[in-house]
Amino acid sequence: MTDIATLWEVGLPLAGTAGGLGYAKVRAPRVFWSLAGLPVATTRFALTYRSTMDVCGLTVQPSRFRAFLVRNLARRPDVQPVPPKVRRFRGTSTGLRVTLRLPAGLEPADVMAASERLRHAWGVHSVAVVETKPGFVELRMTGYDVLRKVRMPRQRRPSGPMEVPVALREDGTAFVRDYLKVPHALTLGANQSGKSMYQRNLIAGLARLPVALVGIDCKRGVEHRGYAPRLSALAITPEEADGLLDGLVGEMEERFDLLSDHGVADLWALPEHLRPVPVVVLVDEVAELFLVATKKDEERRDRMVTQLIRLGQMARAAGIFLEVCGQRFGSDLGKGATALRAQLTGRTVHRVNDKQTAEMGVGDIAPDAVVTVLTIPPDRPGIAVAGDTSGGWSRIRTPHLTAAEAAAICAAHAHLTPDLPTVAAYRPATPASVGEPEPVPLAKPAPATA
Repeated sequence: MTDIATLWEVGLPLAGTAGGLGYAKVRAPRVFWSLAGLPVATTRFALTYRSTMDVCGLTVQPSRFRAFLVRNLARRPDVQPVPPKVRRFRGTSTGLRVTLRLPAGLEPADVMAASERLRHAWGVHSVAVVETKPGFVELRMTGYDVLRKVRMPRQRRPSGPMEVPVALREDGTAFVRDYLKVPHALTLGANQSGKSMYQRNLIAGLARLPVALVGIDCKRGVEHRGYAPRLSALAITPEEADGLLDGLVGEMEERFDLLSDHGVADLWALPEHLRPVPVVVLVDEVAELFLVATKKDEERRDRMVTQLIRLGQMARAAGIFLEVCGQRFGSDLGKGATALRAQLTGRTVHRVNDKQTAEMGVGDIAPDAVVTVLTIPPDRPGIAVAGDTSGGWSRIRTPHLTAAEAAAICAAHAHLTPDLPTVAAYRPATPASVGEPEPVPLAKPAPATA
């Protein structure tokens, strides 16, 4: 009887603890990782590091001098292969960060090629390899799927004037849209893929910065109309887009005259009191600019595409940046589509309906990312593959933000909206405040009686 009571007293708390950890693993993975996952992963890493590196082919033969010391001073006949040296090891709320010093004979590409094997060996959700400086790489391991429920990390102080955190990377870090590094970008995605959510987060971040926002939304403004208080210009039809693009090219040419007068080649080299405000052009459903029905429409289409290509080629130095968005993008859109894509350095591709769009989005910068795009499940909206022409790419997911919340942020920062004289004719009318009471008409006086 005593043995049964002891077993009950010991087993009941253990069962409760196991049940609590099981619940936390599903409902609160961050808590589970901190309590159980991190200690287990740390122990596994420490015990199996050398053998794992050896079987994954990430070791090199020691130098002759090292082999001589081992055989003669340590008196060991066998000389072990040399793995990368661990320079730093730290746990985070989402995973592990390990800095490795690569021995001579290894390069970061070798570690990147073995990342999937390292993930299985150490029992973590993902392993991303980032080169920090020559000879050093950082293993960014995540202990659970951080993209299942997006929780943005604590925002750091921006290092540049045009940085906007937009989404969460698969390694637990923030995906930051930096216009000084990646001036123009292309965002693709099918219906219900999360493309609009990405745009909302981007616009909400830009609304807080001292920049001018220009919208081109040929769906009669259904996407951009709510951001009107923060837009310096808005075109809602192809005809208006034609005139607006002409005005933007004129703005670019005026800024080039200013740069030439002061002998500088970049907007940011001007003194602050002379520097024009940066401009971000948001193009929604770019395919609408390519579609034509008549010969007249074809002439307008060619003119608009030419102006977009000119902006993509030259506008960066003048502080004008492009954000092109659409459901699909292919050479069948018409003349100029491939030339425009070549100017769009950044690429963000959500779930798409055809392989050609995925290839046009990331196939030219990272062919191995096309398979990842095509395997994005339809029940995970917001997940995308983000990369640039440097070849690097990662999976990201944007946090949930409603259209009303994005519109409220734009309205709260309406005082930052600058005037652009070259496109002043396209300044949108600000809609009435939500919840503002309607004016009560005055009652008509009663007719006089005899």
